[in-house]
Amino acid sequence: MAREDTYLQIRGHLDGLSDEQLEARFWELAQQVVDPLVELARTHTSPSIERSVLMRMGVDSPTCMAVVGACGKRGLLGHGAGHILLHCSTTWGCPAPEAARRLAAGEGWDVVAQKWGGAA
Repeated sequence: MAREDTYLQIRGHLDGLSDEQLEARFWELAQQVVDPLVELARTHTSPSIERSVLMRMGVDSPTCMAVVGACGKRGLLGHGAGHILLHCSTTWGCPAPEAARRLAAGEGWDVVAQKWGGAA
């Protein structure tokens, strides 16, 4: 069975685009695909999921509990405890477990508040 090749017809709307325009179109479409997933993750997380993320970042269980609890109290779980930890780790130039220990000790919430708001 021969397959009719419709590639040239299907790609017609892309004919006049430059490489830069094609790349921009790609990222626009990729963002459209990812946006609903990001929203779903933001609205459907839980403390256990966030602790699991931190544990995969190398943080011990008691520290995970403290960081996720503090994120919850500040209304920041929707941003992702791992995202918060990564931001602090990058800002402070230290490994994630060290940044988590600092957050668990109550240090550095001002850095988080600067980026996402909430109580420091």
